[in-house]
Amino acid sequence: MIRPANGDDARAVATIYRPYVTESAISFEDQPPTDEAMADRMASTIGPWLVLERDGRVVGYACGSRHRDRAAYAWSVDVSVYVDAAHHRAGIGRALYSSLLALLRLQGFYTAHAGITLPNVASVGLHESFGFRLVGVYAKVGYKRSAWHDVGWWQLPLRERKGEPAPPRSLEEVRRDPAWKVALRAGERGSPGPGARRPP
Repeated sequence: MIRPANGDDARAVATIYRPYVTESAISFEDQPPTDEAMADRMASTIGPWLVLERDGRVVGYACGSRHRDRAAYAWSVDVSVYVDAAHHRAGIGRALYSSLLALLRLQGFYTAHAGITLPNVASVGLHESFGFRLVGVYAKVGYKRSAWHDVGWWQLPLRERKGEPAPPRSLEEVRRDPAWKVALRAGERGSPGPGARRPP
């Protein structure tokens, strides 16, 4: 089941995220956030935070967050997905992204971005399967675990750019849209969701 995350999920989300901080350079944070800090992040988001449950346990999450603070970036969003290590290669990341991207389109965002510490074949493959394309690499931009790391940036157009864009809708507003439930179920249907751009 894919559903919106709530404050009660903060501990499970923080637990999933922790090894990406402490055991790899996938996250550039040096200290994993506490449960309380994760709850604050979840509460202050501009895009959805979603969790996927299996047998009543949260085994993965995905979120949309602010790309940059300046006003002209309002139509862009950063996306991330993290899966419990015991559930890798089970389609969880794909399911979560299918729902997340459908909801971001519904909100009215125009472009999704993903920053990936390189090399990361699995993450690159997941993003490119949804139509994300590499737009640039920050060479040796971060130092962690006794090494310098490149970060590649992938971009996905979410809708056609034409005319004057309406401001993206807030989560509170879009949750009242009847299409919200349909978009949320996109990952459970196993498709990228309505309006998705498939790779050529």
